Amino acid sequence: MTRSTSDGGSESGLVLPRYLQEDPALRVPVAFPDYRSTGLRAPLRTPVDLPHRLTEVTGPVLGADRVTAADADLTVRTGGEAVGQRILVHGRVLDSDGRPVPDALVEVWQANAAGRYRHVVDTWPAPLDPHFDGLGRVVTDSLGRYEFLTVKPGAYPWGNHHNAWRPAHIHFSLFGRAFPQRLVTQMYFPDDPLFGQDPIFNAIPPAARHRAISRFSLERTQDNWALAFEWDIVLRGTGQTPFETDDDGDVA
Repeated sequence: MTRSTSDGGSESGLVLPRYLQEDPALRVPVAFPDYRSTGLRAPLRTPVDLPHRLTEVTGPVLGADRVTAADADLTVRTGGEAVGQRILVHGRVLDSDGRPVPDALVEVWQANAAGRYRHVVDTWPAPLDPHFDGLGRVVTDSLGRYEFLTVKPGAYPWGNHHNAWRPAHIHFSLFGRAFPQRLVTQMYFPDDPLFGQDPIFNAIPPAARHRAISRFSLERTQDNWALAFEWDIVLRGTGQTPFETDDDGDVA
């Protein structure tokens, strides 16, 4: 067992990094009354911070052959092409001081172009696409870069309130050096008309909402093929991306 010491190191000699902390006023609350399901999901007690030990800063590695290039292309599945506007989603995973985070597993899931998930509980009458499962994954490179080819998801209704529709979004999950180090967030698209009535987006403090919105990237748009959207994910510090998990960003 590795025991932490007051200087950030440990009795075994393991040195654990210290990071800039996010402004508490910009942190997404785990309970938000307008987002009704947080009433069941939010903890009833104050979370307890656990120190990082050896098992939290080391752990299972994926290996170069476990995540392939095909995993990052969501537009081709089961022998056919997905329906919808192709988009290239790209960016970097960064730490609090702008350092790239390499070898992080980035997973995505999303609705199809009609706004429907391939999931048993999603039964609203939008068409399913037999060539789109909405799942992808990639490992960041040495500069912290990731890239997915997918289709732009559609808006969809949900039962939070009357005439409630979710803005187009893509869910992101990031794993760090060990599987207990996981962060979950959502990426939105610029100028969505549904922002104003979406309680999940509006749970983010106003000063931090822009961090959850991607940027249209004409320079990365592929001629006659796909539009491009850029979105950097910042794990910690004053520029931290809003996450659904109530922590300070334990991916790196």
